[in-house]
Amino acid sequence: MADDMNLSRRLLEQFLVVAQEKHFGRAAERLGMRQPPLSQSIQRLERVVGARLLDRGPHGVRLTPAGESFAADARRMLDLQSAAVARARRISTGLEGDVRIGYVSLMSQLYLPTMLRTAAERLPGLRVHLQHGSSAGVADRVRTGTLDLGFLRDPRRLADDLVSRVIATEPIAAAVPHDHRLAHTVDGIALAELAREDFVLPDPGALPVLAEQVQLACRQAGFAPREVATADDLTGLFSYVAAGLCVSLAPAGLRHLTGTGVTLLPLRGGTGHLDTAVYAIHRSDADPAVTRLLELITALRPQSP
Repeated sequence: MADDMNLSRRLLEQFLVVAQEKHFGRAAERLGMRQPPLSQSIQRLERVVGARLLDRGPHGVRLTPAGESFAADARRMLDLQSAAVARARRISTGLEGDVRIGYVSLMSQLYLPTMLRTAAERLPGLRVHLQHGSSAGVADRVRTGTLDLGFLRDPRRLADDLVSRVIATEPIAAAVPHDHRLAHTVDGIALAELAREDFVLPDPGALPVLAEQVQLACRQAGFAPREVATADDLTGLFSYVAAGLCVSLAPAGLRHLTGTGVTLLPLRGGTGHLDTAVYAIHRSDADPAVTRLLELITALRPQSP
């Protein structure tokens, strides 16, 4: 009975390949094995789990509801196992091995190249693997250990066992269409100049920090922004602006990532001190490799122009 309960890595990998291919023949070919032993392995797995994971048909297979759930959990188990092995090897060999880093969108071009270059120059024994995700997804994977380090813009809803620190700050800027009447203002604008404009606002549920900063900046400038649309990420926000439908506020460091239809203008006057930040997050028991990499990144403290 004990042997039957052995959910080996190989068995889980076989199941996931079948789940992806939805066909035993193609899965067996991809795994480099014959189909009958693969079918027997999946049957053994179903006996161990105590549930039917696949519905077999003449043209292939499909996951049952139990199979869908088990596939997601199996992938997490394999990711966590790989992360645990990499972490142990880093500690035992001294800053060598694999580091898995998660990040949110619109950060890859601005901050990650500096991090990768620094790691390659000063920690050549580390191999950095990047994985994109949402803020919540990155934070959850750091918490469970399948990611070693994460970069995001909103650290407020983190679990208690996660640690965050600021690695970069940048002021808030006005985002206007490229053909806007103020788009070519050289020395920046006062936010009050946009008081009569339509705004696309960051969704408070998805971008709470930026949403609060936009409201605060506008209040300081003496008006409430006239909302005509909301966006749950910065790509959507810039799309509304690029379409010429409205204006908004966004981190100034993204000026090179906005596309051709958007101009980011510095704000002068009472809103100049409103900054947004990029945070690095990790578990409280981060190993020496993660700590060393984070120290190098923090020491650089890139600032937006």
